[in-house]
Amino acid sequence: MASAWHTFGTGWFAMASIRKRGSSWHVQVRKAGFPTLTRTFDSKDAAAQWSRDQERSIDRGDVEPSAHRLKDIVVHDLLQRYEDTVTCSKRSPDQERSKLAVLRRHLPASLPLSRLTSAVIANYRDFRLAVVQSGTVRRELAVLRHCLEVARKEWGVPLSRNPVAGIAIPPAGKGRQRRLEPEDCERLNHALKSAKAWYLRPMIELAIETGMRRGELLQLEWSNVDFVRNLALLKVTKNGDSRSVPLSSKAIAILNGLPKPERRVFPIKPCTVRQAWVRLMERAGIEDLRLHDLRHEAISRFFELGLSVPEVALISGHKDSRMLFRYTHIRPEDVAKKLR
Repeated sequence: MASAWHTFGTGWFAMASIRKRGSSWHVQVRKAGFPTLTRTFDSKDAAAQWSRDQERSIDRGDVEPSAHRLKDIVVHDLLQRYEDTVTCSKRSPDQERSKLAVLRRHLPASLPLSRLTSAVIANYRDFRLAVVQSGTVRRELAVLRHCLEVARKEWGVPLSRNPVAGIAIPPAGKGRQRRLEPEDCERLNHALKSAKAWYLRPMIELAIETGMRRGELLQLEWSNVDFVRNLALLKVTKNGDSRSVPLSSKAIAILNGLPKPERRVFPIKPCTVRQAWVRLMERAGIEDLRLHDLRHEAISRFFELGLSVPEVALISGHKDSRMLFRYTHIRPEDVAKKLR
């Protein structure tokens, strides 16, 4: 594999050579991974013009690469290189690693790049749509597409075009509107009484009080909790910016009641929290409630308290009001009460 990568890294630009043979001019246009283009002309000017046209065609992707060169690269190896060199540098690599694992699991292990056609990817799309939501498939295809783009543009892989671009991407799914109902709260409280995970109740309550994401709660450090000004500083967030989250009196009380032997408020791994949440939902008998839905609940409650859009955006970290409103689910019956 290493030698193949080295070969792909050279000769990326098309190069032409023009030689006179007798009374004719012979042209060859070469580019690593593509078939050699050859033609003979009566004049040097015609030969030069043709060679320039062919070079532009190759660079535009109008010429298919040589299939035998693409046979040297297995799709799984390409995905692994992407994980090792690109995914590892992202802020949330674990989520993308899980998508890459799904791609490797459902694409044939020995599939060469020469056979990764739009038809193959369309079959993958249709298979996954029968199992998971369209939004999940969109995100998986986005990872595959970016992997192939990086390979084309940075690794010298001689793909003339990205096969993902040749298929219809599933439409974005409707935004979730799940909120906590009174019966959900009752069931949660009852199930939490028998929960062995000490962190579940305070984490759930803080998520509702602050609107923090799971990752933000898990990364929060005691040194960044200001009990005097009632603020929690989040140094790393999803959009890349830090933000200070105002803390309600209830949030302060929750934090004061937690043990403080560790650097982080919740020294727990994400997978541990995920498993504990699943078990909690099973004990509570609650269906279709995700931990992230508590962020929807929190933001909706902020608006119900009368906070303005800028104030809620300050807490949630949303830069786009349209995205903020996707997290806001005001109950019509509550509005009706206000109108009465």
